[in-house]
Amino acid sequence: MADMTDEKEYLSREKLTELQKELEELSIVKRREVAEALEQAKSLGDLRENAEYQEARAAQNALEERIAYLANVVKKAVVVDSHHSTKVEIGSTVVIQKNGGDKQKIQIVGSSEADIHANKVSNESPIGLAMMGKQKGDAFTVQTAKGANEYKIIEIE
Repeated sequence: MADMTDEKEYLSREKLTELQKELEELSIVKRREVAEALEQAKSLGDLRENAEYQEARAAQNALEERIAYLANVVKKAVVVDSHHSTKVEIGSTVVIQKNGGDKQKIQIVGSSEADIHANKVSNESPIGLAMMGKQKGDAFTVQTAKGANEYKIIEIE
């Protein structure tokens, strides 16, 4: 597995704050709750056949994995504010038009913040990669499983 410690994690200020709060909550409150559940389960006797203990250990492992993930994301975070630019970059809001069809407004965000339902597209996604560095009026092609789609950049906000 490749070492990803040097990779940056592009986040909005709001998303970084949200992840920092979650990390703090998990590290302080949830760790204590899981430790208490483990102690309670241990007091019930034989650990090999103790379902409560096994569940508490599984919860502890999942919690520690989430804490490690969040700590890594926060450590690598680069805050990207929404901004106006003449070219598409992380933080840009772009109006695109597919093959002369309907216009669509999307925001380019880091991969941790991507949410297709909120029109937030990762800079690492096929469409995000295809748009990076393009300017208003530029056309670009995105390859999908169904074939190539042609887009045009109508506006960069």
